Amino acid sequence: MADEVNIVPVGTEDIETLCGLAKEIWTEHYASILSDEQVAYMVERFQSVPAVTDQLDKGYRYYFLRSAGESLAAGENGGFMGICPEEDGLFLSKLYVHREFRRRGLARATLSYLRELCRREGYPKIRLTVNKRNAGSIAAYRRMGFQTVKEQTVDIGHGFVMDDYVMELEMSFRN
Repeated sequence: MADEVNIVPVGTEDIETLCGLAKEIWTEHYASILSDEQVAYMVERFQSVPAVTDQLDKGYRYYFLRSAGESLAAGENGGFMGICPEEDGLFLSKLYVHREFRRRGLARATLSYLRELCRREGYPKIRLTVNKRNAGSIAAYRRMGFQTVKEQTVDIGHGFVMDDYVMELEMSFRN
């Protein structure tokens, strides 16, 4: 059963809440994919208060995903996304759903929101990266129409790499 979702912009006053949610989700979700050390490093590097503040200053937009349905606590932050406009499309930098909110349609509702945003703002595609060992997320993105366009390995420091697929969803707009 799908919950309705409210997509709520994250303001500077919400950054600490966002980072706490990110740490909780990343620690749980990546435990079977990455070492505890790499997860902690990545949370600090990409989802700490200074990192998110810097990203917002560089044009990223963050949103909370809040359940609007009755099957879970309405208004509770069930996840978040981070997006950044690029020259050739929209980069979906982060889309994370708390385990208690998974399989409730939040990701699909978020993608619907992003499709409409792309239509309004003229982005021809959505691009994302996903860890090659993140089978559940890869399958979900494929079900939503994303195609793998390349593989990439990025050195993120301290002996860690991000070993990812780059996936894209082409927009087709009818006037």
